[in-house]
This record gives sequence, C-alpha cells and structure tokens, in this order.
Amino acid sequence: MQFSDTAICWPVNLCRRINEVKMENGVVDFDAFLASWRESIVEGTPSTVELGRRFAQKLVTQWLDASEAGTELIYCDGAGDGGIDLAVLDVGSDEESDSQPGHIWYLVQSKYGGAFQGPTTLLVEAQKVIDTLDGKRSKLNSLAEGLLERLALFRSQASNNDKIILVFATERPLNEAERRALNDIRSIGRERLGGLFDVETISVETIFSRLGDEISESRDLLIIDLVSHAVPSGKELLVGSTPLTDLYHFLLGYRERTGDLDQIYEKNVRRFLGGRGKVNRGMQETLRNAPERFGLYNNGITIVCSDWEQDGAHIKLMEPYIVNGCQTSRTIWEVFHQRFSSGGTGVNPEIEEWKQRASAGAVVTKIVKVGQSGEQLLQAITRYTNSQNAVREKDFLALTSDFRSWQNAMANNYDIYLEIQRGGWDSQKALQNANPATRQFNRHVNAADLIKVFGAGWLREAGMAFGKNPPFLPEGSVFKKIVATPEEGQPAFGVEDLYASFLLQEAADSYGFGRGAQLTRRQSRFIFYMVAIDLLKDVMNRERLPVDNRSISVALAKTLNNEASRDALLSNAIEVIDTYFTQGSDESIFEEPAFRNTFNGDLNAFLKSEKFGKSMELTPKLTEGIALTKRGMGKAFGGVAPRDLIAGALK
Repeated sequence: MQFSDTAICWPVNLCRRINEVKMENGVVDFDAFLASWRESIVEGTPSTVELGRRFAQKLVTQWLDASEAGTELIYCDGAGDGGIDLAVLDVGSDEESDSQPGHIWYLVQSKYGGAFQGPTTLLVEAQKVIDTLDGKRSKLNSLAEGLLERLALFRSQASNNDKIILVFATERPLNEAERRALNDIRSIGRERLGGLFDVETISVETIFSRLGDEISESRDLLIIDLVSHAVPSGKELLVGSTPLTDLYHFLLGYRERTGDLDQIYEKNVRRFLGGRGKVNRGMQETLRNAPERFGLYNNGITIVCSDWEQDGAHIKLMEPYIVNGCQTSRTIWEVFHQRFSSGGTGVNPEIEEWKQRASAGAVVTKIVKVGQSGEQLLQAITRYTNSQNAVREKDFLALTSDFRSWQNAMANNYDIYLEIQRGGWDSQKALQNANPATRQFNRHVNAADLIKVFGAGWLREAGMAFGKNPPFLPEGSVFKKIVATPEEGQPAFGVEDLYASFLLQEAADSYGFGRGAQLTRRQSRFIFYMVAIDLLKDVMNRERLPVDNRSISVALAKTLNNEASRDALLSNAIEVIDTYFTQGSDESIFEEPAFRNTFNGDLNAFLKSEKFGKSMELTPKLTEGIALTKRGMGKAFGGVAPRDLIAGALK
C-alpha cells in the first residue's frame, strides 16, 4: 500500500498547534530560525567558554520550558569540570496528588559549533561524565566538586522514579551513527551507575519542531512502526488493543528516530498545560504488580497520524502524535524502560517472570487519520478524548483561546510580541528578517514569565516564584488563582494585567536583577515585584482607590508610563531591596530570625519559602523595612513627596 499524495506533508493550519508565527509572506525554515536563535548567543565578543555557556543555558531552559529566573542552573564549565558544562535539578511539580514524576538531574554537555565532531565527541565526553559520577576523576574544580557531592547524596537516596540524565546539546539533530553512539553510552553508564542513568540529546531543531512551524518537504517523513491488534472502523479510524511491550518498542523507536520522546505529545493539550514527563502513581503500581491486568483499569490512548499503512498487526504510522493518554504512555515508558534497559548480562528470575506477565498486558488504542481535515478535527479529538480525565474545559480554552487572544491583544494594543512557547520569538525574528514587509516587533516577552511576575507581585507569591515554575503554568495552583472566575463586578485576568506585568518586568531589567548583578539584586527579582506592588497599593489605599487586581494593573501602568511617578515608585522599591540584602543594616535579611534559626543561614532555601513576605512571623525585617519606606514616601525633601507624585499620575 502506498501513502496518498495528499499525505506528503502536514497542512500548514494543522501543523501549528499555537500560531506562534503568522506566515504572512512565506514560511520560516530551520536555517533562518537557527540564524535568528544564534543572535543572542554570539552578541558581543564572548569567549569560547561563554559561548558554550550561553548556548547551553538558552537551549536547556527552552527545552524544559522554564524561565532562567526560578531555575537553578549550576555551571561547571572550564578546566576540571568533569565533563559537565551545566547541571539542572528538576524536582517536578507537587500540584497533582496522583502524579509521581520523580526528581531528575540533567547533566548537560554543550556542543556548540565546532565543539561537536560526531560519535567520537559523544563517546569521549560521556566517558568523562561517567568517570566523574563513578568517582574516578580526582582533579575537579570547586563547582564540579560541590555538584558531585550533591549527586552522590542524590544517588544514595534515589527512588525508582529518580534519574540522572546526561544531555548532549547540539545545534542540529544527531545522525544515525551518532544516535547509535548514544545507545552505547546508555549501556556503559547503566552498567557502572545503575538504572537511574540515561542519556538524551537536544538540539535547536528540537525547539523549532516544538513551535509547530510548517514541516518542510525537505525533511524526511517520520514513519514509526507499531504492532497493534487494531481493526478499521470507517476510513479514518482504527480501534483495538496494543500489547504493552509493543507500545514500549513504538515509543523507543520514536525516541531513537527523533531524539526527543516529548515531541510525540506536541499535539496534546497536556504538554502545553505543564504535563511534561508526569508519571501516574496508580498506573505505575499496576504496571509493576499486575501488568497483565493493565488494560482492564485504563481508558487507553489516542494516536493521530497523517496516514497509515496496515499489514495485519503491523502498522506504519506517518507523523504520529499521542493526543490522549500522555500519562498512560509516559508511565508505560518509564516502567518498561527501567526494566528492559538497565543493563546486566545475568538473569533475574523476578524480572523474567514480570516480563512474561507484561507480555500479556495491553492498552486500548485508537488511531485516527487526520489527513486533510485540518486543525478543527485535531482540536475536537484532543478536546473530547481529554474530557474524561483531568483536563477541564477552562484548561483547554487556555490553550485554544485565552493565550491566542492575549497574543493578538498585546500586539494590537501595545505593539509587543507575546511569546507563548519558548523559542517563538526567535522564529518571529527570523520571519521579520526574511520578510521586511511583515509586522516588525521591537519588544517581546514570554507569557509564562509574565504569569510569574503577576503571581509574585499581585498575589505575593515571591518565594514560590523564586523556587518553582510548575505552579505558574496552566493547571498549577497559582495560575488557577490568577485566571479563576472573578467576584461579581470584577474583570477577569486579561491583557491589561499582562501589560502591567511586562512594564514591571522591564523595570526590573533596567535595575540589573539576575545572575551577574550586584550582590543585592542577584536573587531578589521576585521580591522587588512584591515590594513595588505593596508600595503602590499603599498609595492607592490612601487615595481611597479600589485595590482589586485589575485596578492595581491599571494604576501600575499609569505610574510606570509617567517618568516622575515611575522614578518615585521604583527608586523606593529598589531602596527596600538594596537595604534588605545588605549585611549590617537593621532591616537586613541576614537579621531575620527565621533565616538564622529555621533555615540555618541557607539563603537560597529561605528565599524559596512559600511563606516568604506574607507574614511578620517569617520576615519581620522585610515588613519593617517596607513600613518605614511607606512613611518616608509621604515626606518631601526639596520637592514633591514620592507619594504625591504617584497619586498625581493615578488621577
């Protein structure tokens, strides 16, 4: 059987799950995207080490869909790094009680440009990392030594859900020979370090593919084999059951072809809603203890593809995506990969008995040929197949409506490009460079970053914003509060709130918050947001103005768009921050009783406390400092009092 001509590539409207780039005058191919993506990497005259660091930081944070602020990035690159350029600990999300994602250490090897020379590079660099983890490399720099201590402790208390993943970060995806080298590395690593070790590869093309840009005809069609006992039900649907072991091998084949298993969920609403890599505890227990009965307890999975070729139980799927059953398939992958790919040349009778029982297990499977039906059919399938589990109507609309409308409104009302998925701005820049006639944006911002600004400032969740990303993603606890149905007469969260958050973030950037900043501003960005809103609310209360979230947003925009009131608010907020983070001052963070006694002087842990800044009990010194500043803002020193300047802007 031959694939139909209409299935040579996906329709443009189907390939874009979120319309990150409006293809008004053409399409953005990968080379154009890569050139745009590189701009921030090569800006200035960075050293070779700095180039690798920038490359790894940008690629990894986009891959994990995490903001740099709130993500602990540990740099070891340079002499004595033990083969590790960058390390990130992902502790997952505690938002769902039935999910058990485990903790993952990502150890990143940055291979930018000429640093990558094929399979030999992979094998040599992997050997360094494995030797380091196995205690066979003694000459390490201080950063690598500190990281190795944490990794040793992690290994000593790791559960079956925890992992250490060596990640090779490259510009372009690996070829077949290089992917084979990864399999060798995986085997070597597991033989020496155990089943918690794994290896993955990411590339700039991984980010490009996730944006959903048009799949070009020059790219090889992705065809993956699946063994499934499925029968036709009409022309566009196969229904049946897939043996668990065959589903695992399908997922394994997908990962080997693409290097990125998460890509198979790109059409699934859960991927956008923060569901990356979640493992369901109940499913996991069933798979471990009664795999042969799994199909009795599970609703199954739905796969969409552009076409298929069936020969009995053997099915070739063209461009497959799992649109329902993300947790099901991911949990099957985790349990089976651990038991099938942990290495060892001996025989474990218990594992062999489990494999025999697992061979009798199956999962109900629907395979849908989307073809030329377009995005409407795809969204309908995603919407209704997910309606039977935890994806609620509001969550789906957050994907298909809210974010799109916010993106359009930010563009039309404020001339700002709102990036919905990380990497979208690089794609937009490439489009602007290639097509001067298209709309040219000079300002951009990431939607998830603005949600964190709003949560830290308006909702006083500065500690959580500094320590975690998942609560601020759709389905997260803080995000739910932000978009919750407002009280009667109050407006829902909208573009006005995003714009005010953008202005506040822009203000923080102007004061140089973040890594490499002066000591008082390295870890205080989210506290700055909270303090600025607190000072503004004090002025609004004194003027007897409403202080609901929308009123604060409108007031903040007025304040920050007026030079005099902007300086009056921000200079006082920055004074609070600089004083609080200076040792020796009366209102210093280092004098907080909880910092000394409860957190034993661990500044990082103290700043991540979810109660930070919310009560006198935990942060009395910060509370006192803010109170003193509020009183001082009412005094005029040779001019108009800061409070009056702000009040004037609000009127």
